[in-house]
Amino acid sequence: MSKSEQVLISIVSPDKLGLIAEVTGELYGLGVNLGDVSFAVLGAGCEFSAMAELPTGVGLAEIEAALRRLPTLQNVDLRVTPLPFSAEHRDTAEITHFIEVVGGDRPGLIALLSQVFGEFEANIVRLNSRRNLEVEAGQRGKYLTVFAVSMPPGRAEACLSAVHNMAGQLNLTCSYRTAG
Repeated sequence: MSKSEQVLISIVSPDKLGLIAEVTGELYGLGVNLGDVSFAVLGAGCEFSAMAELPTGVGLAEIEAALRRLPTLQNVDLRVTPLPFSAEHRDTAEITHFIEVVGGDRPGLIALLSQVFGEFEANIVRLNSRRNLEVEAGQRGKYLTVFAVSMPPGRAEACLSAVHNMAGQLNLTCSYRTAG
């Protein structure tokens, strides 16, 4: 029995209604088994990424050609490449906490908070940041940043305190909840 091929499928395109349904439907029709999948709207564009297991006898070129024929994927950045790392999650990929930071535009916010997480050996598993563009004239945009983090046992309380303090220094509000 031959081993199936693990691939990374990456799509960057204008945001279009039905894109996820069309892409995942085509992959399903080809017998592709999806692993981790991520999708985000980024301004007027979007990014779709998926780890996938190809069925025996189906190659990268066939998958890419099939996707390029889809109406929603005309003239987009599309790549199907061998998965350069293991599809198995490490312990540091298990989300233990969700941290939400809200407030005005603070250049360096993500860098500063990421450094705090690093000091406590916490791994950022997911990160989403969104700016509210509907603000009054003369005001800076309001941001919502959500970190999904894996914190080592015994370090969470100190890490959360440090993150809260950093957010406070930046005049931002910070809240968290445990996962699960």
